[in-house]
Amino acid sequence: MSELGTFLGELPPFDSLTPAAREALVAAGRVSDFRPGQRILDGFVTGSDEVFVVLSGEVELWMSEAPAGTPADEVLGRGGIFGFTAVLSGTKTGPRVVAVGPVRVLRLPAELAAPAFSSPAGMRFVTRALSAVAGRTSTPTYSTVDELIVSPPLSGPASLTVAEAARRMTAAGLTYLAVPLPSGNFGIVTDRVLRERVVAAGLPPRTPIGDVMVPAVSAVTDSLAADALVQLTESDLDHLLVVDRAGALRGVILPQDFMVSVSSVGLLLREQLGRADSIDSVVQLGHRLPSLLHGLFERGRQASEVTAIYSTVVDQLQRAVLGLVLDDHPEVDTGQITWLSLGSNGRREPVLGSDIDSAVVLGPEVDTEAKAASYRAAFVDVEQTLRRAGLHVDEHGATPSKPAFARTQQQWRAAAQAWLRSPLTNQGMVMSSLLLDGRPIQGDPALPVVHKVFGDIRSHPGTFKLLLTESLSNRARLRSVRDVLVRRAGTFDIKAHALRPVVDIARWAALGVQSAEVSTRGRLMAASGSELLPTEQATVLMEVFEVLQRLRLGYQLDQHDRGERPSNVLSRSRLSPLDRSVLAQAVREIGAVQRRLANVIQFTDPDDWASR
Repeated sequence: MSELGTFLGELPPFDSLTPAAREALVAAGRVSDFRPGQRILDGFVTGSDEVFVVLSGEVELWMSEAPAGTPADEVLGRGGIFGFTAVLSGTKTGPRVVAVGPVRVLRLPAELAAPAFSSPAGMRFVTRALSAVAGRTSTPTYSTVDELIVSPPLSGPASLTVAEAARRMTAAGLTYLAVPLPSGNFGIVTDRVLRERVVAAGLPPRTPIGDVMVPAVSAVTDSLAADALVQLTESDLDHLLVVDRAGALRGVILPQDFMVSVSSVGLLLREQLGRADSIDSVVQLGHRLPSLLHGLFERGRQASEVTAIYSTVVDQLQRAVLGLVLDDHPEVDTGQITWLSLGSNGRREPVLGSDIDSAVVLGPEVDTEAKAASYRAAFVDVEQTLRRAGLHVDEHGATPSKPAFARTQQQWRAAAQAWLRSPLTNQGMVMSSLLLDGRPIQGDPALPVVHKVFGDIRSHPGTFKLLLTESLSNRARLRSVRDVLVRRAGTFDIKAHALRPVVDIARWAALGVQSAEVSTRGRLMAASGSELLPTEQATVLMEVFEVLQRLRLGYQLDQHDRGERPSNVLSRSRLSPLDRSVLAQAVREIGAVQRRLANVIQFTDPDDWASR
C-alpha cells in the first residue's frame, strides 16, 4: 500500500474505505504546495469541488466572511480535512483557508471521495461536521444546553426560609435557587416568585421556601439549545434547569443566555409577529419566513435545530392570524378553541414545502352543530389569511374548516377509541397518525386526547401490530414502480421514499414505550434501547434523518431562490455526486431497519410485545 493510502486509512471518514478504494482515491488526487500566507481555498467565492487533507504544515480557517485582520476560527495541522462543508452543502459556505507556513495538501476530487462520506461511518462524520461548522466561528453559536451554562447551580433544601434563600441568591449574584425534591424533580424560587408569592402575599421572611416554590422545568444535558429556547418562549419561563441523565442538577439557563446563540435567530421576527396589530402587517412579516430559514440554514447548524427554531416562528404567525381574524367574528369565543398544529410543524420539522396541517378541539359550549358550523366558517378565513402570509394550507388536507378536524373533546375521545379498536375503519390509521403528531399552539396546553387514548396501545397488540404494518408499508427505496411507469427515473421523492418511513417508525416506537414526544428525533431517543428499537438502529435512524432533512432543506431553498415552488421531489441531476451517494446510503440504512421490523411482524406474536 502507498504511503498516502496508509495515511488516509488513519483518518475518518476515509478509514471506512477498503484499502483498494483508498488507493484509487489517492491515485486520482494530486499533491499541491503552498507558500506562507498563500490562499489555498476561498469557499465563499468559488465554492469547492475538492476535499483537502493537510499532509504537512498548518493552515488557518475562517468559517465566516470576516474582515481582514480577524483572527482565524481554527488552525489545522497534519491530518486536518477541509473543503467538505462547501462540497456537502453544494453552496458557497466557506471556509477561507490560508497557509500559515509552507504547506503541502492532498487534493481529492469530491466525486471520488463521496463513498467515504456516504458510508454509515461517513454519515456520522458528516452529521458531526455540519453541526460543528458554526461552532468554530469566533462568535459563540451554542448548539446544546450544556454550552449555555455559565456558572455552577445554586440549590438549597425546602426547609430554607425565604430570607435565607434571598440572601444566598444575592450573595451568588443569581436570580434563582433550585430546590431538590424527594421525587427526584426540582422546585425553584426566583425573583419573580419572591415578588408574587411572598411580598405581594404579605408572607413573613421566615416562611419556608417549600411553601412558595414552583415546579421547575428542566432540559437534559446534550439537548438542543433550540429545543430549550422553545421551552422558555412557549411557556414564558425565566429559568430552565439543566440536569444530566441521572437527574443531577448541572446548571440553569436564562433567556438572555441565548443572545449569542444561533437559536436566538428568529426571535425578533417572532416578537414582531406577537406585536402585529393588523392582518396586513402579519402577512408582510410572514413573507420573511423564507429569508429566516435561509439564514438559519447557512449557519451550518443541525437540521433539527433549524426546523425547531423555524417552527416557533410559524407557530407565532398562526397565533397572530388566529387572534386578528377571529376578532372579526364575534360569534366565535376563542376560549372555546384549542388549535392543534399537526404534521411536520406539529413535530417541529417543517421546511419551506411543508403543508400547514391543523385541527381544533372545540370547547363544551360549542354544543350544537349550528355553533360548530359557524366556527368552521370562521376557520376558512383563518386558512385564507395563512395562505396570504405565504404558508401552504392544502384545501384537501387537514384543516379545521372540515368537520373531521374540528370536534369537541368528547368527540375526539370517541373517535380515537374507535380508531384504537378498529384502525382500518374510517381512515383510522391516517387520522391517528395525524393527531399523534398534534401539538397545541393556542388554547389548552394539555396533550391532545388522542395521545391519552393511545397511551396504552400495547394492551391492544392487534392494533399495535397493524400500526407497525402500516408504518412499514411505505418502503424506503430509490425508485418506485410509479416512477418507472411515468418515466420519472431522474427524480426522487425524499419525503415519501426516505423521510416518511423514518417518521412512521419513530411514531410507532414512541407509542410502544409510552412516550409523549412528538419530534422524530425525540421519539427515536425515547425508544432507543427498548425491545422495539435497539440502540444501534435508533442511532442510525437519527443520523440518517438529520442528513436527509438537511439535504431537503438545501434543495428547497435553492428552488425558492430560482423562483420555483419548493418540492419534495428532487431532480437527481441537480444533486452533487456526493449528495446522490449519501442519499443512496441513507435509503439502504432505512431499508435495513424496516427489514428487521418486518421480521418482528412475521416471526413474533404481538401478544409477546405487549408482555415485555
